[in-house]
Amino acid sequence: MIVYSSSMDLSSRTLRFLTGQLAARRKEIGTRWRRLPASRQALLALAHLRCGDTYAQLAAGFGIGIATAFRYIGEAIEVLSAIAPTLTEAMEVIRAKAFVILDGTLLPIDRIAADTPYYSGKHKRHGMNVQVLTDPFGRLLWASPALPGSTHDLTAARQHGIIAALTESDLKCWADRAYQGAGGPVRVPFRGRHLKKWKRLHNSSHAKIRCLGEQAMATLKAWRLLRKLRCSTNRITAIVKAVLVLHHAST
Repeated sequence: MIVYSSSMDLSSRTLRFLTGQLAARRKEIGTRWRRLPASRQALLALAHLRCGDTYAQLAAGFGIGIATAFRYIGEAIEVLSAIAPTLTEAMEVIRAKAFVILDGTLLPIDRIAADTPYYSGKHKRHGMNVQVLTDPFGRLLWASPALPGSTHDLTAARQHGIIAALTESDLKCWADRAYQGAGGPVRVPFRGRHLKKWKRLHNSSHAKIRCLGEQAMATLKAWRLLRKLRCSTNRITAIVKAVLVLHHAST
């Protein structure tokens, strides 16, 4: 296999952060020797998450076996997901914001038509539903665990306790029509074709605020692995958490 050098659009701070976490992990479990030092293992994991490179490609590039690449990347994801903030911890930061934007996204997966729970009728494809909270400037604050793609956004938000947490904090939240009926502090646009002028103006103002949440979606999809996940659905929550931690470490 031909090997060539490449680059990633990540700062060295992200690499140093992950290297430090992996070095601490090795010290904790008493590792004496590895095929790759912690810094190279960190680079390996970042290449997989950011660029979506396969295990075979990475194994060839780093001079290790495919099984070793799989194990090293899995360990890095496990270490990162373990320190990802819970919703309760994230709310400590969110309470200081004027308001938040709630939105859901579908992370595509490679599943067949028979896998009904993962098929999203809205997006007409298989995937995993992830709920995202952003600040008024569209910066990613928190991402939820992944649920099957057939899960409705409002159902997912309630299941994760997002609506209850926002209601308890009395924090204003902007969301799209998918969250109609959420109640509490969640504000959604009016529905219908023939709306009165003041309702149309309200919807226009609402859309200008809510569209900033799309920046958070772009932040997630910048990690190319999330554009088409080919792993077990049981691993996707850990991957999302790992990406969230790396995003916060780089900003």
